[in-house]
Amino acid sequence: MNTVEILGVIIGPAVDACSVAIAVGAILNRPTLRQYFRISFHFGLFQFMMPLIGCFLGLMIQQFTNDYGRWVAMILMTLVGVNMIREAFSKGNDSHLSDPSRGASLILLSLATSIDALVVGISLGILGGPIVTTCILIGTVTALLSLLGMSLGKQTGSIFGGRMPMVGGFILIAIGIMIAL
Repeated sequence: MNTVEILGVIIGPAVDACSVAIAVGAILNRPTLRQYFRISFHFGLFQFMMPLIGCFLGLMIQQFTNDYGRWVAMILMTLVGVNMIREAFSKGNDSHLSDPSRGASLILLSLATSIDALVVGISLGILGGPIVTTCILIGTVTALLSLLGMSLGKQTGSIFGGRMPMVGGFILIAIGIMIAL
């Protein structure tokens, strides 16, 4: 693999995570430092781990990830998005909305944004690319872009206020559909 291909492999998965972080930052409206950390750490960690797992699993799951990986990512994003929309409509009160930077939502978002990184790992394993260095760079770039995304989302959330959980849910569903397509 040449340098341009490796850069594409590093930046590609990080951009998905950044777009989801924008939605999360908008939903949270005023994210705390702890929420910034949780999102960027988990997105970066999952983006680091998934290529490693993909490399080790290699050809055993290659057919599954090629055929179904994008659909799994879409389903995970849709589940989180629908839950956010549902919560936004119930009682019309922001105080009961779940925090997408915690619990099951955080794990689902981290998994959904890192499925492409699993496929990248399979490719790196097959092509013999520099797997450990690439994984470290993918995780680091993802964490940094997630911080940037949360900041952009925070600015958006402060402009649109209480409607952002619902808008964020629709954004996550749209991202899931784009991943599938």
